[in-house]
Amino acid sequence: MDKSGRRRDYQSVYLRRSFREDGKVKHEQLANLSALPEPAIGAIEAILKGTALVPAGDAVRIDSSLPHGHVAAAAAMAHRLGLPALLGPACRQRDLAYALILSRALRPSPKLSTAAWWTDTTLGEDLDVTGAGTDEIYAAMDWLVDRQDHIEKQLAAQHLDPKVNPSRIAMFDLSSSWVTGRHCDLAARGYSRDGKKGREQIEYGLLTDPAGRPVAVRVFPGNTADPAAFTHAVTAVKDTFALENMLMVGDRGMITSARITALKELGGLGWVTALRAPQIAALAADDGPLQMSLFDTQNFAEISHPDYPGERLIVCRNPALADERARKRTELLNATETAEAALDGIYTLRTTATPDELDTAAVIDAYKNLSRVERDFRSLKAIDLDLRPIHHRLTDRVKAHVLICMLAAYLTWHLRKEWAPLTYTDENPPHRDDPVAPAARSAAANSKAARKTTTDGDLPARAYQDLLAHLATLTRNQVHFTGLDTTVPMLAEPTDTQRRAFELLDTTVPLTIT
Repeated sequence: MDKSGRRRDYQSVYLRRSFREDGKVKHEQLANLSALPEPAIGAIEAILKGTALVPAGDAVRIDSSLPHGHVAAAAAMAHRLGLPALLGPACRQRDLAYALILSRALRPSPKLSTAAWWTDTTLGEDLDVTGAGTDEIYAAMDWLVDRQDHIEKQLAAQHLDPKVNPSRIAMFDLSSSWVTGRHCDLAARGYSRDGKKGREQIEYGLLTDPAGRPVAVRVFPGNTADPAAFTHAVTAVKDTFALENMLMVGDRGMITSARITALKELGGLGWVTALRAPQIAALAADDGPLQMSLFDTQNFAEISHPDYPGERLIVCRNPALADERARKRTELLNATETAEAALDGIYTLRTTATPDELDTAAVIDAYKNLSRVERDFRSLKAIDLDLRPIHHRLTDRVKAHVLICMLAAYLTWHLRKEWAPLTYTDENPPHRDDPVAPAARSAAANSKAARKTTTDGDLPARAYQDLLAHLATLTRNQVHFTGLDTTVPMLAEPTDTQRRAFELLDTTVPLTIT
């Protein structure tokens, strides 16, 4: 208090050192800094902390500024998954193959365009692939495809082995993409799933775990039938991955009666698939086991039939599907047989899984989860990875291209999962009491979409691709201090969204990706 009774605060700053003498810690005051201005005190404190000070008036120049955040995030997830080690021992080819996978996940483009893009991000410098030539890139693709079985065997062990996959479910589906040029060895005209009728194409089958996580991919000529492709998948599961007692899930066009006969002969593999319409009609004919009274209390039931020995038949009625099919029937035919109309919305599953292995609801869920493979195909072909069209000519190059896309899809699958709180993805889909009922989004997900903010309301919600674009604005800058003749790499200050994205990957923003 001063003489007038007013309170006054005084601040003193001392420079002291601590030292040990005769086993005791002692303190010595070296100077009283209280009279110095605050900037001078701050400078002394910075020097004592080891910070290099730049003389006042010296110029600071930013020599370069490269997009870094999206590259660093993808690489952080890749390292968390052990992807570099999964590819093989460290070498030039592995670095290039790894760069191709990261690039496909971040900015899918033809290989030559990708190589040019490396120079424009921190990926090229950190992986030392800047300036890689065409021959080097193709050699890396050849190296990668030679290791495909080894890579996929490790993925299968991580995600399909019964120790981590108690349901023993593996899902398989087939898709196609058109080919440019006239000399691709695998190109052929076949059933196009892209709507590109009359164009040559290749086909590829994707094997996933029950969650839809990509595990393996196989490439086929463009005129390969679904059942033939399924045979290759079965061979991979049994012989290449050495997995027994697996349940293969595929649609009715994939796992045909002929394929089931082959599976029985192979032994050690079961199946979950669906019956075709004539087979369903046969179950309902002549007082067969499929009667509408089965659905009086619920939309699914188990039946049996001597035509399917050792199998469980699960009949399901989807009222929404029944209404849609009835509407289309009226529009197209304007008349129908009563018995045929009664089967609208009915589908029947067949499986070798015992009730102890999969209960009725779990069998229905397993089959409906094929939609996850279809979602993977959309990600592969258009949404995230732009697999199509195929520009390569040689068989191994086509296979390498598809493998790169599959591994990028594996990486993207995990990024989407971890970043669900920042995107419009439903973080906690509601449990369905009725497995036949259509999947519904949770109230929290609907609220997130309506408000366009994260669940906690703190950050803007974004589409996955928009989140990647936002991360790319986090740059690594080469800052040159003229007075010291020193250039220092420095990261831009992350936004709250960027910082949160790395927190969800259990890491901070790294200065480099290696």
